[in-house]
Amino acid sequence: MVVLNEKINLNSFKENEGSVLLSVKREDLHGDGISGNKLRKLKYNIAEAIAKGCTKILTFGGAYSNHILAASYVKKQYGIEVIGIIRGEELIDKIEENPTLKLAKKNGMQFHFVSREQYRNKMSSDFLIELKDKFGDFYLLPEGGTNKLAVKGCEEILTVSDNEFDFICCSVGTGGTVAGLINSSTENQKVIGFSALKGDFLKDDVKALVTKSNWEIQTDYHFGGYAKITPELIRFMNEFKLETGIILDPIYNGKMMYGIYDLMKKGYFPKNTSILAIHTGGLQAIEGMNKVLQKKRMPLINTK
Repeated sequence: MVVLNEKINLNSFKENEGSVLLSVKREDLHGDGISGNKLRKLKYNIAEAIAKGCTKILTFGGAYSNHILAASYVKKQYGIEVIGIIRGEELIDKIEENPTLKLAKKNGMQFHFVSREQYRNKMSSDFLIELKDKFGDFYLLPEGGTNKLAVKGCEEILTVSDNEFDFICCSVGTGGTVAGLINSSTENQKVIGFSALKGDFLKDDVKALVTKSNWEIQTDYHFGGYAKITPELIRFMNEFKLETGIILDPIYNGKMMYGIYDLMKKGYFPKNTSILAIHTGGLQAIEGMNKVLQKKRMPLINTK
């Protein structure tokens, strides 16, 4: 699998030209339906499910989850039944209004909607027993797809040619992708994760998946929390698209890139260093987000 590293012309940072180099690894460009870090996370989990003879995969996610949509392609591509436990009973009658759920259903995913209270306890033994009683035996994939096999897949994002970069940056949701990057990074590299969620708990989640210490999680660029967005972030994403031609999603990569640019302004990165930002995909979320923004009379995310 060959993934393009695209150099960014820092027109917005003329003062930094020649001192800090920024490139984007276009993980968003590969894959058929399942793309970006979701393809990496599912690779070894699908192989494990097939090896165990599993005929069903069960996983969890919200209404606009990249993971839910990616998992739905497993049914389409491998013929394995996929069950999505979806947060929010109110969505039962709104599948056709939701671009993510609509496509996941078209791909053959079976939905089971639960209350937000139930969802908070989704990994409890009692709830998992209840799900097994309802659906029979299944291969369990956690929310976001993060487990040891997912981390193994994400370790393959970096290649030998990426050893030239001083900093590796990516967005963080459940911690699996950044953990894989940390595990495959060199001793001379620093990995920076930009949390898409509010709070510091991700640091402990990542720490449990890695053995190296050459990393940090930036927690100042969540814009209010998971799936939260502001006019400032939209403006930045649209300017970035206009300047580079690269579309960023509002849940993860837009926040990461904003954080990188902000840290550059603050002089965080030493002169004559190079940054590799991992574009993890997730562009499917834009359509749904734009519907929300339109209702709120906010600026829309430009994709053209």
